[in-house]
Amino acid sequence: HKDDKLIKCSQYDGLVELATICALCNDSSLDYNEAKGVYEKVGEATETALTCLVEKMNVFDTDLKGLSRIERANACNSVIKQLMKKEFTLEFSRDRKSMSVYCTPNKPSRTSMSKMFVKGAPEGVIDRCTHVRVGNAKIPLTSGIKQKIMSVIREWGTGRDTLRCLALATHDNPPRKEEMNLEDSSNFINYETNLTFVGCVGMLDPPRIEVASSIKLCKQAGIRVIMITGDNKGTAVAICRRIGIFVEDEDVSTKAFTGREFDELSLAAQRDACHHARCFARVEPSHKSKIVEFLQSFDEITAMTGDGVNDAPALKKAEIGIAMGSGTAVAKTASEMVLADDNFSTIVAAVEEGRAIYNNMKQFIRYLISSNVGEVVCIFLTAALGFPEALIPVQLLWVNLVTDGLPATALGFNPPDLDIMNKPPRNPKEPLISGWLFFRYLAIGCYVGAATVGAAAWWFIAADGGPRVTFYQLSHFLQCKEDNPDFSGVDCVVFESPYPMTMALSVLVTIEMCNALNSLSENQSLMRMPPWENIWLVGAICLSMSLHFLILYVEPLPIIFQITPLNLTQWLMVLKISLPVILLDETLKYVARNYLEPGKDSVRPATKPCSLSACTEGVSWPFVFITMPLVIWLYSTDTNFSDMFWS
Repeated sequence: HKDDKLIKCSQYDGLVELATICALCNDSSLDYNEAKGVYEKVGEATETALTCLVEKMNVFDTDLKGLSRIERANACNSVIKQLMKKEFTLEFSRDRKSMSVYCTPNKPSRTSMSKMFVKGAPEGVIDRCTHVRVGNAKIPLTSGIKQKIMSVIREWGTGRDTLRCLALATHDNPPRKEEMNLEDSSNFINYETNLTFVGCVGMLDPPRIEVASSIKLCKQAGIRVIMITGDNKGTAVAICRRIGIFVEDEDVSTKAFTGREFDELSLAAQRDACHHARCFARVEPSHKSKIVEFLQSFDEITAMTGDGVNDAPALKKAEIGIAMGSGTAVAKTASEMVLADDNFSTIVAAVEEGRAIYNNMKQFIRYLISSNVGEVVCIFLTAALGFPEALIPVQLLWVNLVTDGLPATALGFNPPDLDIMNKPPRNPKEPLISGWLFFRYLAIGCYVGAATVGAAAWWFIAADGGPRVTFYQLSHFLQCKEDNPDFSGVDCVVFESPYPMTMALSVLVTIEMCNALNSLSENQSLMRMPPWENIWLVGAICLSMSLHFLILYVEPLPIIFQITPLNLTQWLMVLKISLPVILLDETLKYVARNYLEPGKDSVRPATKPCSLSACTEGVSWPFVFITMPLVIWLYSTDTNFSDMFWS
């Protein structure tokens, strides 16, 4: 369009020549996929965009009516390729940042001559141009014209659309084929001189919509994103601002470098640049490897993306090489991971998933260790206090092999923590179980053991249906004889009753189900991550409790496990003893969340003193409204709980 009017490109000789260069300086094409009903690229995306441009321009007014969609895909390009024959290609090299094709007319004549068509980075191609095409005329490229062209290109590259620009030029009188040494690529730049600038094309290659939010998430997670690209520096910086790597008015003088600028720095300055920079433009493969080396010297874990053969060394050198799904086989072989959808946000999602898997593994270990510590403490306390045996081997085996196994498996389905992407990356050298976590395991384990023994002691000392013995009598039960005055009025058979064992086993099972709820998250409160966040865990707890009821109430299982059914008062006491483990772990989580969490101050923004609305933000009110009345009712019931201590 020109002045909002549709024009024919064939009316402008400059556009005809521009389309000719786009079609011939090209190894890609369009293909119509009949199954999907869409046109697809065959070859490099940038070159396919040029192919598309030629089809839209139709500079030779090709009659497109009556063509099938398959024929239409490359109709205009085919017309141009019938006029000129491509003899050979001078492949792209990063030192000259261009490629060219040597073409001869298919119908030789006195007026038609061989030509070399060139496309490449604007600054590289225009530097080698001596003339500019204006209509049919060829005029000298003065410094004023050159500056005007470069200013327009900069405006395209850094403007609202951040176009990727390619300069197109021609060599009207190239050397003859016989005079060119095609074996040595270092000579190619000598053949691409005295060029005539024909025009520039800009391609809109916008970042995906979700990239900006992914970059923000990376910053919150303590992950530094560095953009390494072959684009022009101005375009690269503009894209970085657009996706959030740089803020709008940020000074990038020490944070963005071209490959050439980076090479001109001293070794110390290069190391410092890698420590602070977030954008490298016009780079070569060697720069990627060097940047990875410098980052690794800071003990940083590097993940490098790439899709070409030249990216393979850097992909191999990085801790995590990530090849694009559309990349070369060499890049995929050199990498540890292949990004099937070529989407940066997928990498961020993978980081979140990886952190969640690691946390779930820790919670699985935490649950089993604290439960086993509780069983050890139970056995130790029973022996140390001289109490009757609280648990027998068959009961311990049942708890470990059956009851605990289901919730432990379900913990693998825990959702990610609410703040999982607000924490810095963990130190790869840190142990799986830190000193604080070990303390938490011991604290929970000690309570589990003490509660289990306490449940058995409650039945002996305070239960309405129990013998109501004293603590001394319980701890010296082996001395119980009819002629022992310390046990007057006590039937010694009561110390062999199945009730205390049943209370101990029921408390152990129930408290471990509560412990499984604690393991829903390492540091998040149950009020923010309620149990139904992991429905598999809720189901596993219900199934484990069902199995416990099975051995309590279905004959002959109580005889096998040496236990007996419990009444309502006894079950209320079981719950009273078991639920405080949740309060204990919530307290430990609060301490960890607010005082011990690594990197908390450096990653999270400073907040004002906690107001009521701020403190209650994110609380699961349905969970609060369901549990609070039940807990209040439970602890208001009379089960002679305090009698055990006052006696």
